[in-house]
Amino acid sequence: MIGPVVVGVDGSSSSMAAVEVAAREAALRGVGLRLVHAFGRPGAHIPPGGRPWEPSSAAGLRELIDGTLTKAQQRAHETGPGVDITREVVVGEPITVLEIESRTASLAVVGSRGLSRFGALMLGSTAGHMAAHAACPVLVVRRRPNPAGPVLLAVDGSPAARGAVEFAFVHASLHGVRLEALHAWSERNERAYGAPADPPFVTYDEDRLRDEEERVLAEALGGLCDRYPDVEVVRRLVRGRVRHSLIEASADAGLVVVGARGRGGFAGLLLGSVSQAVLHHAECPVAVVRTEET
Repeated sequence: MIGPVVVGVDGSSSSMAAVEVAAREAALRGVGLRLVHAFGRPGAHIPPGGRPWEPSSAAGLRELIDGTLTKAQQRAHETGPGVDITREVVVGEPITVLEIESRTASLAVVGSRGLSRFGALMLGSTAGHMAAHAACPVLVVRRRPNPAGPVLLAVDGSPAARGAVEFAFVHASLHGVRLEALHAWSERNERAYGAPADPPFVTYDEDRLRDEEERVLAEALGGLCDRYPDVEVVRRLVRGRVRHSLIEASADAGLVVVGARGRGGFAGLLLGSVSQAVLHHAECPVAVVRTEET
């Protein structure tokens, strides 16, 4: 059984935008939507994972939270009229609660900013923590989403990024948009060296290097183009720094998809650092697909 789309709700405008995105994703994927409000102050001694909230003596706070969730539920109904929606208030730190929720979810959605009290959803904490620890893909809603924009996929060719590639194809197919697969390279790429011991002043065969990078890009997309014939794929081989290239290209995209693991060293695509840079500076929503190393 495919899990629901989970979205963190704290009443901020950013989380309401996340609710709309989450409802749209749930409708397209044919799954339920779970609205979660984590109730807990930073540093409070709360059992890991939290517990259902039983507000027996906090009537005013109960009305505030109920009103926030009711507003979010109404917004979700407007965006995805046929989606089955559930709501939950849980005692616990937002980062802990949402991480646990991600274990049974198909997608977790959070806003890029949140309130500074009760269940805050700040990019530096919740979004960053979820990108590093969630058990499902995480979609961080940045700027104003452009549903018609293409999916921009960061490709480095590593096995750990395969999940991000598959996610990007699925998203492009569901939304009926094209997929732009971007692979950045330079002379410092590991594949530019004839052997690991080659000195840094080695002479490069740029034509051979470009051919190799084109092969890496093609292999990263291999098989998926046939599985998703409805998706128009544009391959973009860019010479330059990957972070700068992705952030610049995000201005015209509807979503940037990055993996949370990749190669380090001369390959220059340590997607942990790339994903963090994109999360902070992209001009559109960002999906981080984390892959466990085996």
